[in-house]
Amino acid sequence: MALPRIVATDLDGTLLRRDLTVSDFTRNVLQDLERRGVQVVFVTARPPRWMTPLAHIAPAHGRAICLNGACVWDFGAQQATQVRGFTYDAVAGIVRDLRKRLPAVTFAAERVSGAVREADFAVPSALEHGILIASVETMRDEPTGKLLARSPGMEDDEFFTHVSEVVADRALLAYSGAHGLAEMTAPGVTKAAALERWATSHGVSAHEVVAFGDMPNDIPMLRWAGLGVAVANAHQDAQAHADAHTTSNDDDGVARFLADLYNLPTRG
Repeated sequence: MALPRIVATDLDGTLLRRDLTVSDFTRNVLQDLERRGVQVVFVTARPPRWMTPLAHIAPAHGRAICLNGACVWDFGAQQATQVRGFTYDAVAGIVRDLRKRLPAVTFAAERVSGAVREADFAVPSALEHGILIASVETMRDEPTGKLLARSPGMEDDEFFTHVSEVVADRALLAYSGAHGLAEMTAPGVTKAAALERWATSHGVSAHEVVAFGDMPNDIPMLRWAGLGVAVANAHQDAQAHADAHTTSNDDDGVARFLADLYNLPTRG
């Protein structure tokens, strides 16, 4: 089989270690691949506002797919392009119907310009900076890349079942590892769909792509790629849908697999 022409990798829990860094070994492997003409593509649930700190490991082409496929981030221009999000009416309808079913539900929205959250929507204090506090129904000025919902005190399975039933085909419900958090993107917006558009625009077919992930929101991408690889710390559902497996994110799983696949220098 010909070696993949595109390496697509999730970031948190997959390429990045728990301290949100990468080793010199991982950085060297990615750079070696790019020198050989292999495109490295970051495909992440991260919003644009969390991409800037990763500029030091950005791919050579300078862009990444973020918000679970809702936009492409340009590291050089510091702006998002190819935005595919919810319209205002779509967000308002989903929010209205979820409030009827779950009166305690709270919302936040990730948009290209930044995040908006309701006052009762809990976020870690370290991530609070720069978030606008407002009702998501008032945000009419731009599309919502990702709609987020929480329902305090409700078990995950029960909460996700309610959200899925209410939303139906108006949104795609994804799980990227955060407890109690329902993450919704517009219909047709997935990591896999965005990666397919990227590959097609570069004349690359699915069987020429290797993809890495760790969470259920990575499954469509792992299944679409010619070779889907789960790290050892991956969610059991992601592992079940992978073609192959590697060591954990803390043990440079992505880089180790790529070094073997492309016959690159490995660590001792």
